[in-house]
Amino acid sequence: MAESLDYGAFMEKFTLQLSPSSHGDRQLPLSGLTFAVKDIFDVEGYVTGFGNPDWVRTHAAATSTAPAVLDILRAGATCVGKTVMDEMAYCIYGENKHYGTPRNPCAPDRVPGGSSSGSAVAVSAMMVDFSLGTDTGSSVRLPASYCGIFGFRPSHDAISTIGVLPLAQSFDTVGWFARDPEILNQVGRVLLHLPNMDPIRPTQIIIPEDCFCLSSVPRERTDKILLKSVEKLFGGQSVKHITLGEYIKDKVPSLQHIIDKENDDQECNIPPSMAALSSAMRLLQRYEFKNNHAEWVTKVNPDLGPGIFERAWEAIRSTEENIDVCNAVRSELRAALTTLLGEHGILAIPTAPGDPPKLQTDPAMLATFRARAFSLLSIAGLTGFCQVSIPLGMHSNLPVSISLLAKHGSDGFLLNHVETLYGNLKEQIAMMRE
Repeated sequence: MAESLDYGAFMEKFTLQLSPSSHGDRQLPLSGLTFAVKDIFDVEGYVTGFGNPDWVRTHAAATSTAPAVLDILRAGATCVGKTVMDEMAYCIYGENKHYGTPRNPCAPDRVPGGSSSGSAVAVSAMMVDFSLGTDTGSSVRLPASYCGIFGFRPSHDAISTIGVLPLAQSFDTVGWFARDPEILNQVGRVLLHLPNMDPIRPTQIIIPEDCFCLSSVPRERTDKILLKSVEKLFGGQSVKHITLGEYIKDKVPSLQHIIDKENDDQECNIPPSMAALSSAMRLLQRYEFKNNHAEWVTKVNPDLGPGIFERAWEAIRSTEENIDVCNAVRSELRAALTTLLGEHGILAIPTAPGDPPKLQTDPAMLATFRARAFSLLSIAGLTGFCQVSIPLGMHSNLPVSISLLAKHGSDGFLLNHVETLYGNLKEQIAMMRE
């Protein structure tokens, strides 16, 4: 059960580590580091709770541990417990009516972000060195942004999801949080089975003007800081400004089928093509959620919190209409953005469309925020690209971040550049404060 002494981050605490004799005298890459895991990962001997007591009641303890967790243990780290999450991983805010909402260390009156809320809070509150979460629609990137830490969503299928409860398999990824970019990189190399390598100079840094217009955070605190760092490290010639919505509209013809049917997000000032991406991702995730969990939800009729209850039943009642179109959009978008980025390009976008929402805000009041958020989050979601959320300090006493994306399979390249950039980003932030 979540406890106030640990910011409400933990479901249960325990100590799990491999015997020192299993690795002899070798120095392991994560030796001496502690971590926590979202309660969506199987750990042998524990029921994987999925954020809901009815799920716990109707499921047995795991008989094995998820390979991703084992990889971290074999690298020398010590697991200290399981963390609170949104029910069934089907929310972006981090509130849980059963176990309590983990308290955001950066902004106690704001949501921590979901669904990997406890994992993000445990890192932000310095209770662990890093943590594991999952990201299907947003669940590592948003909590990282809201809690002022690093969060990495890897390329889809780059890390095994065996022993991880599914939300929507064609989007589900194993992600991780850290306060330190070096630890972020080390954990990534263990999970991705990557060797250490020297950074490769990016061929271009792409700034989509329309994406930054979706954020309420002043651009002087986001992409302008990034631009100064990029110009200092790589030169101004590496920067390219585009209108991503127009590029996508031209290169992803199947989107027009969705644009023609939907006008709901026009009042949110979201480019129609970006709004259509969001719709495609949500339709596909809804369809997969139904295939995964309709039988259990229908049979058990679990007690689900506000927003999640409606979302789950909406998914269960959904049909296969437009699924083929959405899959075509996904294929076309991935090809289009792979071409745009080239071999070593980076796309910069806001992680979130603004400040973390206040706790217990009526979900209906967050419709515009949610629509804008998913128009940004769907880029990596639909393409399967890797994305990292990088903290940029505080603005008006609230955490600020920016995200960098690279094409599928470029995880090591992106991780290296977080380390390369972050020192200079901190310098730019410090200069702004003076």
